[in-house]
Amino acid sequence: MPRVKLHRFAANATRPDVIEPGKPEFGALAGRWRADFFHNENPLTLEMGCGKGEYTVGLAQRHPQRNFLGLDIKGERLWSGSTRAAALGLANVGFVRMQALALAAQFGPGELSEIWITFPDPRPRDRDIKRRLTAPRFLDLYQALLVPGGPLHLKTDNDGLFDYTLEILAARPGAVVDVQTRDLYTEQGPGFAEAQAIQTNFEGKYRAVGVPIKYVRFRLS
Repeated sequence: MPRVKLHRFAANATRPDVIEPGKPEFGALAGRWRADFFHNENPLTLEMGCGKGEYTVGLAQRHPQRNFLGLDIKGERLWSGSTRAAALGLANVGFVRMQALALAAQFGPGELSEIWITFPDPRPRDRDIKRRLTAPRFLDLYQALLVPGGPLHLKTDNDGLFDYTLEILAARPGAVVDVQTRDLYTEQGPGFAEAQAIQTNFEGKYRAVGVPIKYVRFRLS
């Protein structure tokens, strides 16, 4: 393993804003994130597959009266997000290293106010459909952990994942699509402003070569 990666893993082990296996807080904060981790009762937003934390940190900057957590399985990516949050002096952001399917072990029912799914792996092969972060088994998890009517956001460059998500939502009882677009940055109006306000490095690269960004905001109950 490269020395730089080992150094970053060691740094994560000492950082209070990074929760990962091996730390006493891992698995012990379900239902208690606001009180025991953020030490307030502000609404809690989760970003699924946060990568280097650009979106999680950006949201935390925009909304200082809310709490934000970025989830990813790659510790080196979380190190990047944690480093940026520290440089900005943000106290309303943290990171969790875990598999997405383990959500129910880390969060309590109704603990989340909002979920962002930003540029996830589209899992294009048929055998990987159940691994898509908008597959029904993930939607079931989200619904259990969100406050009733809590919004979910999907941003993606992938047409297949976007179409799949809309089909799943159309077939799901109680699901409501608030806004959707196949070209986010051509849209105007308040329904798209939040999704347009933050642009990741990955997103910028796709836009630079003419790939439109797809976006949908929806609710599960």
